[in-house]
Amino acid sequence: MPKDTIPSENEALGRVASLCSRSEYCISQVEEKLERWGVVSKVRERIITRLLEERFIDEARFSRSYALDKLRYNHWGRVKIDQMLRLLGISSADRKSALDELPDDEYLDILRRLARQKLPTIKADSDYERKAKLARYLAGKGFETSLVFHALDFSPDD
Repeated sequence: MPKDTIPSENEALGRVASLCSRSEYCISQVEEKLERWGVVSKVRERIITRLLEERFIDEARFSRSYALDKLRYNHWGRVKIDQMLRLLGISSADRKSALDELPDDEYLDILRRLARQKLPTIKADSDYERKAKLARYLAGKGFETSLVFHALDFSPDD
């Protein structure tokens, strides 16, 4: 099918179902894809409804997968993951559930590892300034302030 041709409802459904069977997508991502393909609003709604009914799209499953991937591969904290899920239109219940399911031990290990790796690269005139820069870095990665300050108390031999 040429790129400038708008797919029929069945073609669009087949293409997006194929995508959803290979990887997790949320409703807003599927809607955006269908809109880019030129699928009209009413048809998009029917396709998304069908994908939800047939469980090709499941926002709770997407949220869990997204949160775990962003923690493990991007080393993001809960705050940043929550913000991104909110931008994708995920409900607060699904966001909370996904964030609660993140393994605490792995989460803290990643936070500590990031702190240890970043600390030697920070240029500062004092330990206070170095820790402040490290705290900003870790907060920027989306880790909770209370955990960041706890992580700053690690010893270099940990």
